Amino acid sequence: MSQNAGYFSSSIPLNTVKATTASSADVPTTRPTSLKRVLSGPALKTMLAGGAHSQPKTPTRDDSEFRDYVHSEISRDIATIKYSVVMHLTATFLRTPASIDSAHAYLASAFSVRDRLLQRWNLTNEYHDKIGAKRVYYMSLEFLIGRTFDNALLALGLREEYSKVLGDVGFCLEDIIDEERDAALGNGGLGRLAACYVDSMACSNYPGWGYGLRYKYGMFQQQILNGYQVEAPDCWLDTPNPWEFPRPDVTYPVKFYGHLVRDPHSLHRYKWESDVVYDAMAFDVPVPGYGTTNVGNIRLWSCKTNTLFDLNKFNSGDYQGATGGQVAAQILTDVLYPNDNTNDGKELRLRQEYLFCSATMQDIMARFKKTSRPLSELPDLAAIQLNDTHPTLGVPELMRILIDEEALSWDEAWDITTRTFAFTNHTILPEAMEKWPVPMLDKILPRHMGIIYDINLFFLQKVEKQFPGDRELLSRISIIEETNPQQVRMAFLACVGSHKVNGVAAIHSDIIKQTIFKDFVRIQGVDKFINKTNGVSPRRWMNECNPDMSDLITEVVGDRSWVNDLTKIKQLEDKLEDASFRERWRAAKQKNKERLAKYILTTTGIKVSAHALFDVQVKRIHEYKRQLMNIFSVIYRYHLLKQMSPEQREREVPRVVIFAGKAASGYWVAKQVIKLINSVAEVVNSDEEIGDILKVVFIPDYSVTAAEVIIPASDISQHISTAGTEASGTSNMKFVLNGGIILGTVDGANIEIGEEIGEEQIFFFGCLAHEVEDFRHYLRFNQPKPDAALQTAFDMIQRNTFGDAQLFQPLIDAIMRGGDVYLLSVDFPSYIEAHKAVEEAYRNHDEWVTKSILSVARMAKFSSDRSIQEYAEEVWNIEPQPVLNCGL
Repeated sequence: MSQNAGYFSSSIPLNTVKATTASSADVPTTRPTSLKRVLSGPALKTMLAGGAHSQPKTPTRDDSEFRDYVHSEISRDIATIKYSVVMHLTATFLRTPASIDSAHAYLASAFSVRDRLLQRWNLTNEYHDKIGAKRVYYMSLEFLIGRTFDNALLALGLREEYSKVLGDVGFCLEDIIDEERDAALGNGGLGRLAACYVDSMACSNYPGWGYGLRYKYGMFQQQILNGYQVEAPDCWLDTPNPWEFPRPDVTYPVKFYGHLVRDPHSLHRYKWESDVVYDAMAFDVPVPGYGTTNVGNIRLWSCKTNTLFDLNKFNSGDYQGATGGQVAAQILTDVLYPNDNTNDGKELRLRQEYLFCSATMQDIMARFKKTSRPLSELPDLAAIQLNDTHPTLGVPELMRILIDEEALSWDEAWDITTRTFAFTNHTILPEAMEKWPVPMLDKILPRHMGIIYDINLFFLQKVEKQFPGDRELLSRISIIEETNPQQVRMAFLACVGSHKVNGVAAIHSDIIKQTIFKDFVRIQGVDKFINKTNGVSPRRWMNECNPDMSDLITEVVGDRSWVNDLTKIKQLEDKLEDASFRERWRAAKQKNKERLAKYILTTTGIKVSAHALFDVQVKRIHEYKRQLMNIFSVIYRYHLLKQMSPEQREREVPRVVIFAGKAASGYWVAKQVIKLINSVAEVVNSDEEIGDILKVVFIPDYSVTAAEVIIPASDISQHISTAGTEASGTSNMKFVLNGGIILGTVDGANIEIGEEIGEEQIFFFGCLAHEVEDFRHYLRFNQPKPDAALQTAFDMIQRNTFGDAQLFQPLIDAIMRGGDVYLLSVDFPSYIEAHKAVEEAYRNHDEWVTKSILSVARMAKFSSDRSIQEYAEEVWNIEPQPVLNCGL
């Protein structure tokens, strides 16, 4: 076996002991360093004379009035609130009654609310520090938190008071709420799940923080031009963000590139030397707890250079060189998921992930060391949850800190690390399993590459003792994949470095134990691999976004305690035969549909009937989610309608088919699907013969705020991924919680939702997960004639009905000649039948209302509060710690 074979490599690859710096353009030359403070007078004389640098002074005595203020809540009366808002208008934003507008009214109100949240934030953290509470640190590369103002008002119980104050100065609260922009900190279900989880931790009184990155431009703002997705920067930080608190006092250095110097006194200890060092600065985002004084936190890192503006270069005319270090640093946190179709893009992603992990690990260690407890007790005070593989570099980073900086032995450090980390897997798609080329990782993070080699070597040595001579097993489970070039398999690293690994739905957890982690289950035992079905926050996804239906639930339960205890909505079943209640339920849904119809008109210019069946598929655009199958069915429906007489069309159920979602900037196929949807919409919506019988809408720039309008209005929501490809999904939970019905495959959380609410409340179709590989094998070697309905859709496209057929031919070819990996041709016939069943059921309005009420009543399992409680008890080993004795 060669020395360079990944899973038998030496402790540190030979090339990393030498200098492995980036190109000279990437490495800043030596520059002056900034002073911590600008000194003058006696302090400057002292420093120049060689005296100690002046440090910030601390109070010489405790002021009881100050302490009493901190430990008592700001008054909740109208006069105090109004004074606070007016003070921010005049003193913070320099407004007068003559110059005030809705934008500044929002900012002043938001800063007023933030004052209250920060007071509770301080008390919460002070209390948790005082009692030595164990904390959860939820690491996620994205947090799709949406807007905060309305959520905070509801959590604080001050919505009516702020509505009154804003009314006094001439504004409507709903208009002020609409002034807030969504925080561009996430994209899809992964980020929204993280946001729901930190909300549930706060509301359930668990000491917990989220950790992520502060993206200046988000992933992108989606614009639709000529039917195509066009990416533009999401400049959400162009105006002040009231919901973040800059923490320049919380800043950590993060290294890249460089070389290693071995410690002569230790086999595993190295000094990492590098000239490329950036600073990660913290921004704290308070997370209000509903029904509790507890306030959670999301700490986001922003990258900046730790070197001065190079005045010498500037004065010599090298203006670009003078700011090059600043630009190189800031770009790391400019964009979420930068396009990695190029090598430079891949390197940027890797550096971005490491910045996130390094700053987070340093921060957790700094907080722990304040307790003065031995390092062996870190797992007793910290539980770190990896939300997918993006934070996995935290494992070798913690090992680096413990070994190189804290002088622990390898075995001591590894024991602490594996007892601290747990890992959530979110996918089984091979192309979504994150891997990094060894040469790239070795160049950018030489110390971590060495640590990963050691982790892999010691793990495989242990396995070799368990299963001697099984070289195929060693190859399959190696963290280093023997390709050219070698790759680091991040899911395997996360698995080996964690004490628990979980899937996010029952079927998903079973599949990963039978596929990607099958060998690990055999080696490490089945008890390590568990299921934690996802959940959604009832605060955001019912109480806030669906006020009329929430009021009906409150009426049935008797109070709003159901918001933090979703099991109480089971009482809705008692109202199933109440004619008055059923009518009000139907009216609440209709009001939501009218709101969405207005939103569609405003955002797209398309006028739709609120009395049509609203058929919704809103999620990230991806082949496995099969928006393509949906639009093929729309084309087929359009064909059928065109064959009918006007009288026949009048007897059809009017339908509005609604799409929304972003395609990754480098994902050509997904972007072509968006183009096809918009091309079909353009033809169908302008066909006067069809009119309101069929409308097709693509809502651009899907966001949490858009979802809060779309989800409560759905009649049918489609969750139609190929069986076995969707880990869980959470949008399905949100739709059902808001009284919508699912049309879906037997996949992800659809299965568990069906088990809870009754399969008669769901329209299932399609092949099952265990059948998928057999179908794929058949289609790989055969080209069966497609179903007549699907062929009709192909024919209409190829006749240029929706524009140049050549634009969309690759989408057809992927099905007819590319093996149809996602089995559209297999599932299409049953999909069409399921649509017929939907229409038949929708004609019976009483039956439809029954389905809607029963669905909501039986959704308690899918609260994120239940998910967090299970994590707390079975993974993190923490207890709720409500903030006590703080005067609030």
